[in-house]
Amino acid sequence: MTKRLDAEQLATASIAVAVLVLAGKALAWWLTGSIALFSDAMESLVNIGGAVMAWFAVRYANRPPDAGHPFGHHKAEYFSAVVEGIMIIVAALLILHQAVKALQAPEPLVWNSAGLWLNAGAMVANLLWARVLLSRGAVLGSPALAAGGRHLMSDVWTSAGVLIGLVLAMATGWPLLDPVLALLVAVNILREGYLVVASSVGGLMDQAAPQHERSQIADIIHHTAHGALQVHGLKTRRAGQAVFVEFHMVVAGEMTVRASHAICDRIEEAIRASLPTAQVTIHVEPEHKLEDSGIKPGG
Repeated sequence: MTKRLDAEQLATASIAVAVLVLAGKALAWWLTGSIALFSDAMESLVNIGGAVMAWFAVRYANRPPDAGHPFGHHKAEYFSAVVEGIMIIVAALLILHQAVKALQAPEPLVWNSAGLWLNAGAMVANLLWARVLLSRGAVLGSPALAAGGRHLMSDVWTSAGVLIGLVLAMATGWPLLDPVLALLVAVNILREGYLVVASSVGGLMDQAAPQHERSQIADIIHHTAHGALQVHGLKTRRAGQAVFVEFHMVVAGEMTVRASHAICDRIEEAIRASLPTAQVTIHVEPEHKLEDSGIKPGG
């Protein structure tokens, strides 16, 4: 079923999942009084904010081009991912503050198997939904969904570490393990926040499409540009779910506009067949514009 959901529907479902997970983790914290479980719940609170941001960003990014934004609104998702990364970092700093306080005055933990099971259930829910967001985010080319998926996977590893550590702390009677776990959680969250911000800033800076997409585009041009003499100056950039492709195509000087336009149409159709969101711009040039290197059409 999730394979049929679009980016907006997935973003909506992410909000519901985040609320349910937060409720489970908050109840687990309340039952045990664990600062480590508090830190885990705080990260889920950030998940809700990130999911709401992603929902707004995906809706805005899907708006059609207009006079003020002729290339579309695709980059809105990168802004969402950057904001989510900043929220992750802020949450980590809050957790660090609470963990340091708990280190100074550690409190005994309350053994409560129900609280641990609740947190384990929330971890499984996050794991399942993270896999959905990562797979569909890659298919849809959605930075907001991909950032949410990476954040949830980080949350899963955090929850697993917290649960193992809490069992050890309660079994050994060492309450100091609880704030130490919280510190480790905070460091992991800080790392994840940095990665989310760094990857999203790359998109805002017109970073080229991934290498496998560039190779795919070059291969398509090689096999479909027969009739042209050379293609050079290939440039790409990712903007959310859209990929922009631009290159120069050299043809014989005596070729008619109709014939060269037919080659352009053939190349564009082939690229869009593999990359449906591609927006292709081709500059047709006469033979004296040949360069020393470029893509030589096959066939």
